[in-house]
Amino acid sequence: MSEEEVTASDRLGTWFAKRFDTFRVAWEDWRFKTGLFVLGIFVLLGTVGVRVYPEPTMTVGVKWVEPFQSLTYPFGTTQYGQGIFAMLVHATPTMLEMVVGGAIFATGVGTIVGVTAGYKGGRVDSVMTTITDIAMMLPALPLIIVISSIFEPQRAFIVGILVSINAWAGGARALRSQVLTIREDSYVEASRIMGVPTSKILATDIVPQLLPLILVNLVMAGRAVIFNAVALYFLGVLPYTTVNWGVMLNLAYESGAVTTPRIFYTIAFPLATIVLFSWGLIMLAQGLDRVVNVRVRAETPEEYE
Repeated sequence: MSEEEVTASDRLGTWFAKRFDTFRVAWEDWRFKTGLFVLGIFVLLGTVGVRVYPEPTMTVGVKWVEPFQSLTYPFGTTQYGQGIFAMLVHATPTMLEMVVGGAIFATGVGTIVGVTAGYKGGRVDSVMTTITDIAMMLPALPLIIVISSIFEPQRAFIVGILVSINAWAGGARALRSQVLTIREDSYVEASRIMGVPTSKILATDIVPQLLPLILVNLVMAGRAVIFNAVALYFLGVLPYTTVNWGVMLNLAYESGAVTTPRIFYTIAFPLATIVLFSWGLIMLAQGLDRVVNVRVRAETPEEYE
């Protein structure tokens, strides 16, 4: 085996060891495990739950059934006789698809822009930083509303990308700051001197060091998608293509649930579901923060030896 092969093997082994240690530290935080548990519940609802739980249908004679009165309608029914629990379950796949689409888009663009700007420096950095600053200054909600009115997206994945149209900027800024430090490390400098292609340096020396921060950006971008999408569906900006948590809030609001205590449950359960999903993502991000945040690492140095 050549020296180059041995070196590559050693570097690969070191990379896996660091990644395993990274997630071991995160796993020891109860918030990380709680976040994974909550996220797992929604994934199960969106994949298994929709197959075993009947779709919500308009049923005459069962409108305004109060919650916890029937196993068939555990969360009660709407003014149209639709089971609220069934609506929440069958709206979950759409929301998950939006979250995945928006989180991947925002994190992907932010990673590409931030890493490239931080590593290349010079004019490339100036141009990309200017674009990032402009994206951060743009008012997100009005911009999304205008674009939604023009294109009227139908697919949930595209809706997720749309509501994350400028959500990548904050992550790009954070990653750029990290890369400015990492690019001065000796092993990165050695790779440059040896003539290693820039793409390979970024893929093997830079990005792996940023993985925890990238994951935090991914989680927080997904959380932003939830609120933006729900708000737009609630306001009626996005088309009512399917059962959706935002649509449920809109229908409950239109029926007077906010001012009528007897039917307040029709708006309370969708709100609680949205808050629970968001809280789970926050717990996940805070658990990963133990790995990313320098101050937190300094407070628990024995876990990073």
